[in-house]
Amino acid sequence: MSRKNPIANSGQREYDAAIVTDDPRANLEELIRENGHDFAAISKMLGKNAAYIQQYIRRGSPRKLDEEDRRRLAEFYGVEEHLLGAPAVRESRRSSPARSDGLLRIKQLQVGASAGPGSLADDEYAESMGFGPKWLRRLGIDPANLSLIAVDGDSMDPTLGDGDDIMVDHSAASRPLRDGIYVLRMDDVLLVKRVAMGPSGKLSIRSDNPQYPDWDDVSVESVNIIGKVVWTGRRL
Repeated sequence: MSRKNPIANSGQREYDAAIVTDDPRANLEELIRENGHDFAAISKMLGKNAAYIQQYIRRGSPRKLDEEDRRRLAEFYGVEEHLLGAPAVRESRRSSPARSDGLLRIKQLQVGASAGPGSLADDEYAESMGFGPKWLRRLGIDPANLSLIAVDGDSMDPTLGDGDDIMVDHSAASRPLRDGIYVLRMDDVLLVKRVAMGPSGKLSIRSDNPQYPDWDDVSVESVNIIGKVVWTGRRL
């Protein structure tokens, strides 16, 4: 039986038109309720303790949302910040990368994640790519935790090809590891590989292309998980 993602969206309304209250707490509670989310999951998305949003809405503490938290919530739900408490004048002057073309900008890393022999990582952001807010919300991931990296090499063929763009969820690095495709760093080399946790507590790191070697019984301490691959795009 599949489990419902606590912060995944199955549909989206035009909230700016639907929400008419001047109370930012009531607006946020309505957004959370209409999307089937819960206070604890949204608090966790913001990197706060589980009671943060509930205390803000029900107890008025903090008195207002932190500016960065407000921005992230507005982008996540696709609403204007003034609905969540931003000053109206400031909002009218604010130029957001998500507003000019209706897209949210996801930063792109300058370097590639090697799906072959390996490449050294600079971790420099070159530019960004726009994605629809509704589509991003369905991932259930805060866009601030996402980045794009190009695949370098063919060791993950046919799943990932040379030159494919992959979207990486960096928040996965701070959660218990689940089987999947990850961007990781080993010996200062940035790699994209299939990773699984074995019963011994050690990792297996595998290439989908059978022509490339795998690594078994790798200690967790020797691997730096950068993030989990949640989407890929490629040219035809």
